[in-house]
Amino acid sequence: MADPIPLHGTSMHDGVATRLRAMVFDRELEAGDYIDEKALAVRWQISRTPLREALKVLAAEGLVELVPRRGCRVIEMTDQDAEALLPVMALLEGRCAYEAVCRASDDDIAELKRMHNQLERHAAAHHIDGYYNANHAFHSRVQALADNRWLDRVTGDLRKFVRLWRGRQLALPGRIDASINEHRVLIDAIEQRDAVRAERAMHDHLMAQLAALKTLQALESRKGARSAARAASLARARGASAAGGRRAG
Repeated sequence: MADPIPLHGTSMHDGVATRLRAMVFDRELEAGDYIDEKALAVRWQISRTPLREALKVLAAEGLVELVPRRGCRVIEMTDQDAEALLPVMALLEGRCAYEAVCRASDDDIAELKRMHNQLERHAAAHHIDGYYNANHAFHSRVQALADNRWLDRVTGDLRKFVRLWRGRQLALPGRIDASINEHRVLIDAIEQRDAVRAERAMHDHLMAQLAALKTLQALESRKGARSAARAASLARARGASAAGGRRAG
């Protein structure tokens, strides 16, 4: 189905890059997927030239990798990436919270409170996608309110990689309830204009995400091991049954 790229005053390859990023972040393109340039060019009614230029942009950002004679593939984030990246983000986002509290107007804080209330509604409904999107908007707004171009640059660059997990840790049973409690501590510190406490609350919130992700990974690993063991046991049983049938024959 045709889905042409609207330009809206931007260059063609910038528009294509924006669309590709959205596909990666929304997992329309999954980690490890190869990007079908021909199919996208037909779908978006563009030539492959701006598509290839856009892919070079995403490769420079680190979101895709160029594989010789295969094309472009969406990068895969490992457990080791999480352990290396999230503590750095905890430091950066903690600083964002500190500087945001120092600079925010009363209207800015009221806006953050409204955004927090959206999080409360999604948490109460245990709506993971809604909570993830509202959480991303809240963190991005805190980053913007810090109004520090150097902090914004490095935090924004690294946030792209955090988004590749797309709130996967929220699938851990009880995690949304824990996350909203962490946000309650954070928004209280912001409303009280306690920059030091807001920094600590944001830092601890990011580190709790890492802990939840590691717990989820461990649960999934154990579940996978049990499934593999059951499959092996069934295979052995079928093999023994078949051998018995042959001997009886």
